[in-house]
Amino acid sequence: MPKSSTDRPTAPDTVWLAAGRHTGPAPQNAVREHLRSLKNSERIQDFLETESASTPGGHVFEARWFVADGVTVRARLVTDGREEVDGDRHWTLAAEAERPWDLAWASPADVFWPAGSHIAWDRDAAAGLLLQDINPLPKDDAALRRLIKDSGRQSWSINVVVHEAMTPDRDGLVPLVRRLPPGLRHRVVEHRATPEQYHAVNWALGDLAASVPRGGAVILSGTPARLGYDQEDFSVRSVFLDGSEPTELLDKVLRFAALPWPLPDDAAAALTELREDWRLLTLEEELAKARAQAASYAEALDAMTKSRDLYREATELAHAALAEMEEFRDAASAVRAAAEGQERNPLTKTLQRVSDTLRARRAPRVEAQLQEARESVHRARESG
Repeated sequence: MPKSSTDRPTAPDTVWLAAGRHTGPAPQNAVREHLRSLKNSERIQDFLETESASTPGGHVFEARWFVADGVTVRARLVTDGREEVDGDRHWTLAAEAERPWDLAWASPADVFWPAGSHIAWDRDAAAGLLLQDINPLPKDDAALRRLIKDSGRQSWSINVVVHEAMTPDRDGLVPLVRRLPPGLRHRVVEHRATPEQYHAVNWALGDLAASVPRGGAVILSGTPARLGYDQEDFSVRSVFLDGSEPTELLDKVLRFAALPWPLPDDAAAALTELREDWRLLTLEEELAKARAQAASYAEALDAMTKSRDLYREATELAHAALAEMEEFRDAASAVRAAAEGQERNPLTKTLQRVSDTLRARRAPRVEAQLQEARESVHRARESG
């Protein structure tokens, strides 16, 4: 059974995540040259390239740079070397800052991907739609339904569906992302339905339990849905596509972006890899890592030494208990032999009393030693 939204960890407010597609050959040369140029111009502090261990032919690029007030950003781009059926290849990008992410900061995608490149990389991963332009919805109803379903259930992006009340002129064809802060530039997909597609788009949105007002817009909840999402709060009755600022819609996109986001499994994995597989360390970070490893080794050695000492103590106690038992058996055997050999002798009762006395004195001590030995073994196992 899929996890519900409340069962999933939410994206920390320090994190920026995006997933997309690129077409054409492997892009590592273009990305590498772009990062090298940024490093030479001191726009980033450093970068590192490695091959991906999880995807054959894939590459991992790590980069570190500073934003406002000297805040450090660490980011990791992973490109998939495997070609999909449609010829596209996927990429994921996870970035984290030392303080909550400010949407006024530059998009991390612009740090890795070169502008004006021959590689078409700025497409959403779910359906291959443009991240920085308007996406007209398909005329075919089946294709429209499939695209809306993929966008609503598989995309990491913020998907905005706009219905045109009438065919807009050039001023009405300005992409929404151009009016949004830089930090949302590669995290929003804008879908456009023509005037005659009103019923068809709402038929398709029915799979997601959503609808778009005539001449308005709706922001899809995503899957899993963002916490606190309510469709009424994120619908706009009228969007004037005349070149004027769609203030209400822009405000709702910003509010939606601020909602807690329960991470899809692949997004959670990208964040975990960023934090746990990070290799681009500063000298101070390498020293701290070495010290942490040394402390961990010392702790493990200390635990092994304690475990060895506890086992040795347990062995000694067990041997002592066995010796006591052996001594007790020898004394008891001597008493029984004397009693059997002199059954009618007046000393028989006296010997029996000696046997009983030995049993009363020795047995509790042996049992105590055995119990102590068992406890020592138990402690040794727990510490080991």
